[in-house]
Amino acid sequence: MKKVYLALFAVMFMVMLGFGIIIPILPYYAKSFGADSLQLGLLMAAYSVMNFLFAPVWGAVSDRIGRKPVLLIGLAGFAASYFLFAMATELWQLFATRILAGMLSAAALPTVMAYVADVTTPETRAKGMGMVGAAAGLGFIFGPAIGGSLSRFGNPVPFWTAGALVATNFIFTALVLKESVSSEQRSQNAARKETTWSAFKPPLSYLYLMQLIVTLSLAGLEATFAYYALSVFGAAEFDMAMIFMIMGIAGALVQGGLIGRLTKSLGEEKVIQIGLLLSTVGFLLITQVHSFATAAVYLTVFGLGNSMIRPAVSALISKKTEAGQGSSMGLLGSMDSLGRIAGPVIGGFLYKLGITLPYVAGAAISAAAIVMFFAYLKMERGTGGGYSL
Repeated sequence: MKKVYLALFAVMFMVMLGFGIIIPILPYYAKSFGADSLQLGLLMAAYSVMNFLFAPVWGAVSDRIGRKPVLLIGLAGFAASYFLFAMATELWQLFATRILAGMLSAAALPTVMAYVADVTTPETRAKGMGMVGAAAGLGFIFGPAIGGSLSRFGNPVPFWTAGALVATNFIFTALVLKESVSSEQRSQNAARKETTWSAFKPPLSYLYLMQLIVTLSLAGLEATFAYYALSVFGAAEFDMAMIFMIMGIAGALVQGGLIGRLTKSLGEEKVIQIGLLLSTVGFLLITQVHSFATAAVYLTVFGLGNSMIRPAVSALISKKTEAGQGSSMGLLGSMDSLGRIAGPVIGGFLYKLGITLPYVAGAAISAAAIVMFFAYLKMERGTGGGYSL
């Protein structure tokens, strides 16, 4: 089992490292093709829209034909998209390639999550989900720093590098990972003839919607906090990188180690409630930021809470769903993508109205997510209350 965990950890780390490498370069690369701010926004949104549309599709396909072929398809397409991006000569080619990347990369995360659900017991599932989340978080932390360094050798270089990393990942996955869904189970899944939204049924629909608004509030914070920190204490680019790195490392430590112990002792339901409460408090604290130190501490409080929610929700859904694991995890990934599409737009709009409004709204949204989670518990247990932290 340790070998499987290490393999899945490596897959997600390398995928998100490649993704993170291009993040700081993409705006400058697109601008070199003549893209204006609107076109850049559309280019960024195209990827998330494709993820939203195709994550549940790929998840359902992995239930029917197996996890490994779907993951390999995603990795091969992901690598090809980076290489094509590096070779592009026209702006429309960037759009076409970004759309392709969004379509195919959508196969990666839900398939890996479904793989974790296949090979873990209900007691160890949150630990497995947390390790995958930690790998993704670490890849995203270190990727931008690598991308920024590589860009000094030319804007296409980070894309060639990201493509090479994912191509290596493809070979590693093909050689190391074994199929986790038996042929008998694949036949049973195919016979059920599920739609991509089969998993979206009460009471689990409350969890999916809760994850949507949690991601939306997170994306709104990520899109606006640099402007906020610049306004309140004059944060420089290096300050922002360090703040988000501190938050990311703290979150990775929670997901990679603490989440398994917490869910084992408290259960996923309690961990989700604690995570939502910490996120609410974190958002309120962010409105009081006045220095680098307070920004690092308050965002870490928020990050600790947020990092508890995703693996615990994933584990809980995987235990309770009556649909295929791939369909369920794909739909959860789709909710994340939708939140990342809408979050920056809403956060940016609120910031124009008042620089603390995105974080006040984030606290309100987190509180609403707590209420939504209680609604899930009420329907799941068929009782009228009695829930507490």
